[in-house]
Amino acid sequence: MPKRRDLVIVSNRLPVHRVERDGKASWEISPGGLVSALTPVLAERDCTWIGWSGDAGEAPEPFGLERIHNVPVALSKDDIENYYEGFSNRTLWPLYHDAVRPPQYHRHWWRPYVEVNRRFAAAAAAHAKRGGTVWVHDYHLQLVPRMLRASRPDLRIGYFLHIPFPPAELFAQLPWRGPLLDGLLGADVVGFQTRGGARNFAALARRHAGASASGHRLLAADGHTTLVKAFPVSIDVDHWEALARRPDLQERARQLRERIGSPRRLLLGVDRLDYTKGIDIRLRAFGELLARDRGKHRDCKLVQLAVPSRERVEEYAELRTTVEQLVGRINGDFEELGSPPVHYLHRSLPAEELVAGYLAADVLVVTPLRDGMNLVAKEYVACRVDDDGVLVLSEFTGAAHQFNAALRVNPHDIDGLVEALDRALEMPLAEARRRMRKLRRTLRAHDVHRWGREFLEALAA
Repeated sequence: MPKRRDLVIVSNRLPVHRVERDGKASWEISPGGLVSALTPVLAERDCTWIGWSGDAGEAPEPFGLERIHNVPVALSKDDIENYYEGFSNRTLWPLYHDAVRPPQYHRHWWRPYVEVNRRFAAAAAAHAKRGGTVWVHDYHLQLVPRMLRASRPDLRIGYFLHIPFPPAELFAQLPWRGPLLDGLLGADVVGFQTRGGARNFAALARRHAGASASGHRLLAADGHTTLVKAFPVSIDVDHWEALARRPDLQERARQLRERIGSPRRLLLGVDRLDYTKGIDIRLRAFGELLARDRGKHRDCKLVQLAVPSRERVEEYAELRTTVEQLVGRINGDFEELGSPPVHYLHRSLPAEELVAGYLAADVLVVTPLRDGMNLVAKEYVACRVDDDGVLVLSEFTGAAHQFNAALRVNPHDIDGLVEALDRALEMPLAEARRRMRKLRRTLRAHDVHRWGREFLEALAA
């Protein structure tokens, strides 16, 4: 009989990944937005986290790591192909990101999505205490709240979507729109990154799932009431600031600039290699900036970190080819002997290396075509402890709703992006500091602890 806990987290992936050193396998905390957002919130709580281990086949036995009891859920190769790579990442992911790539609607992906959601719901039901709380996360598991309510009506059930929720005109294309909306309406609280996402969901739930308004931010359906609200996710500001103040990481930042030729100004991009992130558009804009006025920006460089992602999915492999061709073309056109203008890394980095990059960079360029929040922008702001640096930020990120002092850009507008890069590189220090101080005040007032506290308080009400 599993030990039941008051708080159960349910997400597609566990917060850990398997590593092997000296022939011995062990588990480590994973990087990534969901894990970095939730682990500070859960630090003082005794909780269970239900998710997939990342490997096909039989699930490992449950295990503990850093106060979190991990319960792996098994996924077969067919599940990975249909539920994860298929419906989750070729249907829902592009659709929810404004269809920047055409979503694919295949009936043979839908049934595995239902079955895997049922498996996660059953695991949550088995591990939650009577009257306990279950917090379900993200687009992979939108059916879980309703399934869980059917088997455990005693629970308080919350759901949070970390990616954007699309407007009605896009979501209505989905052949399975009714079941997905009904799945979410099984929750007591459904949270979104922005008010726009919450409004989109409420309108669609009334139109396609028979819900009715039942007060401010409340929807009623099948005798149950759901609170629908924006809870913008954030980061552990104290943690990132503490890293940024470490003398060894400040020295590493200095060495980084030196290794790439001590440029006058350094731009940085940090992204998963995903077609929603606008990496290719950013590179084209940087190339145009150099082409328009090479003399002015001769001594400016761009470091682009592209973290590998979903490499088995065809669109991602094609994007990698495109990005690497753009890097090669820019360096071929503008490199001076031994000094390329673009330094490209296709790998993940530990937090300490990221902090060194954030400290080294005069400008962070964040240009997604669509993004739920974008925690990289918040990490950069947290690390600018001297109140300098410039944030160039896509207006199509959740972060843009909070960060009015950033240089906000339309990433589809290459000319506008080139002008923003030029302005960022030439911005007077006094203006940069005025903007950064405002960004840092906003971030500190809306950190990850506030996010977690407000969501869980709403769920307990």
